Amino acid sequence: MGTEKPGKEDDKPTDPGIEPYVVKDPEAFAHNIAHMLEELGMAASAWVEPREKGEVTDVYSAPMADMVKTFSKVGEYWLSDPKRAVAAQTELLSGYFGLWSRSMHKLAGDAAEKADETPPGKPDKRFSDPDWEANPFFDFLRNAYQLTSGWAEGLVTRADGLDERTRQKAEFYLKQMTSALSPANFLLTNPELYKETIAENGENLVRGMHMLAEDITAGGGQLRLRQSDATKFKAGENLALTPGKVVAEDDICQIIQYEPATDEVLKRPLLIVPPWINKFYILDLNPKKSFIKWAVEQGHTVFVISWVNPDERHAKKDWESYAREGIGFALDTIEKITDTHKVNAIGYCVGGTLLAATLALHAQEKDRRIATATFFTTQTDFTYAGDLKVFVDEEQIAALEASMKRHGYLEGSQMATAFNMLRASDLIWPYVVNNYLKGKDPMPFDLLYWNSDSTRMPAANHSYYLRNCYLENNLAKGKMKMAGHTLNLSDVKIPVYNLAAREDHIAPARSAFIGSKLFGGDVTYVMAGSGHIAGVVNPPAAGKYQFWTDGPPDGEFDDWVAGASETPGSWWPHWHDWIVAQNDKTVPAREPGGGKVNPIEDAPGSYVRVRV
Repeated sequence: MGTEKPGKEDDKPTDPGIEPYVVKDPEAFAHNIAHMLEELGMAASAWVEPREKGEVTDVYSAPMADMVKTFSKVGEYWLSDPKRAVAAQTELLSGYFGLWSRSMHKLAGDAAEKADETPPGKPDKRFSDPDWEANPFFDFLRNAYQLTSGWAEGLVTRADGLDERTRQKAEFYLKQMTSALSPANFLLTNPELYKETIAENGENLVRGMHMLAEDITAGGGQLRLRQSDATKFKAGENLALTPGKVVAEDDICQIIQYEPATDEVLKRPLLIVPPWINKFYILDLNPKKSFIKWAVEQGHTVFVISWVNPDERHAKKDWESYAREGIGFALDTIEKITDTHKVNAIGYCVGGTLLAATLALHAQEKDRRIATATFFTTQTDFTYAGDLKVFVDEEQIAALEASMKRHGYLEGSQMATAFNMLRASDLIWPYVVNNYLKGKDPMPFDLLYWNSDSTRMPAANHSYYLRNCYLENNLAKGKMKMAGHTLNLSDVKIPVYNLAAREDHIAPARSAFIGSKLFGGDVTYVMAGSGHIAGVVNPPAAGKYQFWTDGPPDGEFDDWVAGASETPGSWWPHWHDWIVAQNDKTVPAREPGGGKVNPIEDAPGSYVRVRV
């Protein structure tokens, strides 16, 4: 007979449900936790040092004060009536008691109590790990979070007497809070994170805190959240590949002309005015997704404005500068190269808003070089401008202007953060978890790389835009002043193709619809499926999404949508047919420069390559 080791009879098999949560190598785990704390200290140093030197000044006071004031108004409604307050508290407590009862039954193995524990609706990707349901502890956390967040949302939606702006702010701020406080975002309350940390003895946290320090350092003291592997992409190498030349440049932009792909081209060249908030190559990501390449292949002579990534020298460049030295400069260049006095113009997002204002200015100055205008997800009326309006009031703009005055521009990362906050559950917290808690590099994704390739905004330009569009809505009211003129979009009589996107959270389809009515000529309103980017960048070959058409934007938006005809696939061919219907004359293909100017460099040019 063999001799048993002492204590062997006391050993018990580990519960297979608990085993993944038990530390196997305490010494290695402790070593890695110590190493993780060292890396966290490096991250803290990268955050604190530029503030101690005065290189970074945080401007959180205005938004925080506004959030407190907004929630106070919601609280006033519920606390002003004791019965109402008690009813709200009772509703929450009843929910907790019901959740506790179901959890106890589930812990006891009562299958009958498992039926309706998960609220109906769209599956939540944050809670995809099986242990969110299988493990009673994490199941309780998940349901408690969903119960509490749902109850809080109800307090806002059911608060009578709130003006629409206050309600919108309250819903937005609450969404930010509930997204941030999700148990999926924390190591000890996320089963997937907990198990990964145990399995790796904490090495994931060491990598994560190292990445956090790197990202704060890269942001100059601000967190520059990486959403894609930036080492895998570079404009001109695997992005923005459509052949062309930079044919002109000035202080604020380069003008790119693309090489023809057909023997004959439409007589009217095509000028694309992209937003300066992002870089133009969203329309030329890669050959399969490129609107620019596709337009060239349809016989358009395509010119694109590539905006400068501004610095201190551009602090006083305002909207008139961008209209004159951007759009006006591009029109002069096109006219010189092609000997053509009429062009088709496209404006995307804020580039479209600038184009619309420039058209109103041209109408007063009798400049008729733009024959048709196409707007991609563009707002000209900002009454229903979506959640971005939350960031715009006198106090917040004043704080932002004071911050921009320091360097003469707004850091691109600040604007990128604002856009990411519109979809925080998709664009912020999954990457916080993946990068800093799992310690994994994000996957290479061209669209997210472009999203993170941020640009600065000149102080004068950005201030003018926020005040005249979001705050005062002057373009819609006919009160915007530029170059000594008061602009009115009813003066714009040329044909307009106005493309909105149904799920757009930046330029809502309703907002674009209402803005369509401001123009003085014929407007064809089209609504694409998907959102601000995917709704626009939807090549026909992909066979994705759909679009709706019903002619001019008459009546109410909901009625237009109800009566519109749906067409599967991309709207691009529909737009091209519309362009050809305006003027189908053709001429021999035009080479970049046309023998009239000497190209400066190959597309995509040097301005777009500047990273901050």
